[in-house]
Amino acid sequence: MTVSSIEKGIPPKRAMVVFAHPDDADVAVSGTVAKWAKAGCEVTYVLLTSGDKGSDNPRMISPRIAKIREAEQKAAGKILGLKNVVFLRYKDAELLPFDLKMRHDIVAEIRRYKPDALFCQDPTNRHGAGGGRGINHPDHIAAGEASLAAVFPSARDRLTFPDLLVQGLKPHKVSNVFLMMTRDPDYFEDISSTIDLKVQALKAHKSQFGENAGERWKQMAENLGKQHDMKYAEGFRWIKLDRPFIQPSAADSPYAVGKKQGTEKKEPALARR
Repeated sequence: MTVSSIEKGIPPKRAMVVFAHPDDADVAVSGTVAKWAKAGCEVTYVLLTSGDKGSDNPRMISPRIAKIREAEQKAAGKILGLKNVVFLRYKDAELLPFDLKMRHDIVAEIRRYKPDALFCQDPTNRHGAGGGRGINHPDHIAAGEASLAAVFPSARDRLTFPDLLVQGLKPHKVSNVFLMMTRDPDYFEDISSTIDLKVQALKAHKSQFGENAGERWKQMAENLGKQHDMKYAEGFRWIKLDRPFIQPSAADSPYAVGKKQGTEKKEPALARR
C-alpha cells in the first residue's frame, strides 16, 4: 500500500474547501489551510451560499447581508493566504442535498482547480453539533452530501455533465477527502503555528461573531490538541480515494454471521505535526 504525501507530513499541491456559509470553514479548518498555504499549497474556498439569511437585525435585508458576508470572507481569506475564494450564491437555508445543478457547479470548480485534497462538511452529523448541544444546520448536511457526490463519481466521470467538457473542464480525481465538523475524526492536524491566524480570520466575520469569538474556537482547538500531544489541533475524518480496494475476508467483514457491530478493525488515528 502506498503512503501519501500527507501521511509523510507534506501538504498537497492543491486543496479545496466546499462549505455552506461564510465562516463555516474558518471555524472548522482555517488553522489547517493557513498552515498548508504557508507551505505552498494552493487553497481554494468554494462557498455554496453567501449567508443571506444570517442576520436577526429587523432592518437588514438579504442582498445587503450577503454583500457584507462575502466581504468578510474575502478578508478572512487574505489572512489565511488563500489562492481563490469562489461564491456560487445559492440561497441560504434552501440548499438541497441532491440538487443536480448544485452538484454540477461543485464539479465544475473541482475540475477547474483540480484539488488533491477536498474538505467538506460531514453529512452524517445530523445532530450533536457544537458538542452535543444542538441540531446541525440543514445547509451543512446538504453541502456535505453534494460535495461527496461531486467528488465521486461526478468529477471523475467523463460522461457526467458533458457541457463541462465543452468548457474545457476535464475529469479530475480527488485523492483525499476530509470531513470537517465530524463527530468521528481520525486525522488531527497540529495548528499551533497558525492558531493566531485562525483567530484573526474568525474576527473578520464581524457580522456574526463578537470581538472575543475567536477565543472560543482557540479553546476548543487547545482542548482537542491536549488529547493528541499538540498545543492546538483541528480534527477531520479522512477518506482516502487513491488506495486500491482490498476485499476483506469473510471473517473480517462487519456483516459476518455472529459478529457484533462496531467490532471491526479501524485504522489508527493519524496526528500530523
